[in-house]
Parts: sequence; C-alpha cells; structure tokens
Amino acid sequence: MSLKLDILVLSVHPDDAELGCSGTIAKQIALGQKVGIVDFTRGELGTRGSAEIRDAEAAESAKILGLSARENLRFRDGFFKNDEEHQLKLIKVIRKYRPEIILANAIEDRHPDHGRASQLTTEACFYSGLRMIETFGDNGEKQQAWRPKQVFHYIQDRYIEPDFIIDVSDYWEIKDASIRAFSSQFYDPNSSDPQSYISSPDFLQFIEARSREMGHKIGVKYGEGFTSEKKLEVKDLMGML
Repeated sequence: MSLKLDILVLSVHPDDAELGCSGTIAKQIALGQKVGIVDFTRGELGTRGSAEIRDAEAAESAKILGLSARENLRFRDGFFKNDEEHQLKLIKVIRKYRPEIILANAIEDRHPDHGRASQLTTEACFYSGLRMIETFGDNGEKQQAWRPKQVFHYIQDRYIEPDFIIDVSDYWEIKDASIRAFSSQFYDPNSSDPQSYISSPDFLQFIEARSREMGHKIGVKYGEGFTSEKKLEVKDLMGML
C-alpha cells in the first residue's frame, strides 16, 4: 500500500513550493499531518546551478521541512505540456498518494511554466476521479480513482488577491531555511554563476516582504496567501472566529 498523504504540494520547479507555501507546509506538519512535494521538473533550464545540484538541494529542503515524501516527475523544464501524456503521469501520482488537499502553482505568473502547471494540475485532479481512466502503480497493480477534496493555488511572483491567508508567523524560520537550502539559486556573494532574476539579495527581501504583506492583511507577522477555483463552504459562523 502506498503512503497516503493529507496534503500533496505540486510544484513545477524545485523551490517553487518553498517560496510559495513552505510556511504552511511546516505548520501542517507540526499539526500532525503528512505532507509531500512532487516536483514536475528538475529546473534544468535555470540560469544557475544544475539539475544534479537542485536534486540535492530539494532533498535537503525536504529534511528541513520534515516531508513524508518528495519525488520528481522529470518533465522537460519549459517544454512540458498540458496533454494526455503528462496528465496521466500526474494522475498516477495523485492516486498513489491520495491526498485530501492539493496545493498547486499560481494560476498565472511571470514564468509561463507556473500557469501551465496550474492548469495541468487542475485538469489532472478532475480526471483522477474518473474510474474509467485506468492507471497502474509502480507495482503493476491497477490504481483506484481518487480526487482530492480541495485544490488550492499558492501565490508566487505576481501579486494575486488571495481567497484566504494562513498565519505562518511561528514557521518563518523554517520557511527561510527551506528556501536557503537552494543555495545555488539565491544570493551568494561568493558564487561565480551568472546573475539571475532571483539571485539578488533584493529577491529574498521581496519574499519576506510578501509574507509580511499577507500577514498584515490578517493582523499577524507573516502569512501565505492562496486562491481557490471554487467557493469555500463555511458550515458555521462561529467557526470563523
């Protein structure tokens, strides 16, 4: 029997999950839930580092966060498509881990991979619930249909008004450490790699500022915002307190 996760985080590039929602990941793990990350690509088109370096960095970040699972689908960075081939590979992962909640890339963003991965995730989550679509696990056994109860999208580079915000104030240090595990990608005055959009010290300051902005919206120090493609049900007004 495969490991069942409470929350599965899908990210097109290693470090997307860390930048977008690692505070939430750390918080949910602290609450006793099983969380895993599946990266679509190895980030091989990145200006700095290499696919092998990013593999090692992703493994280190997984230890920092305390993930129950992390794997990489090895889609082609920049050239994967939202088509039957890629949807079926993602459906196999969804059925393997059977998460109640999926956290996915931003619905649209500066990097075109992010929005495309978001749409791929949305469609694969729906099709994963159709029993007439057959997939088989690593052991060769037929997988059962599974559809997560909720799909939420974390916010990345471009500002998107969140539908809800998670207070991650107590988990900022873990978030920061998980991001910095990807040391090849971010500010390092001793690195000889070319400069990139995310390698300046300003970028990490922006990530903190974004978390502070989200936190400010709900009256806490740090927050992470999410969007939902469907309206969220509130069963009881007192549950909003």
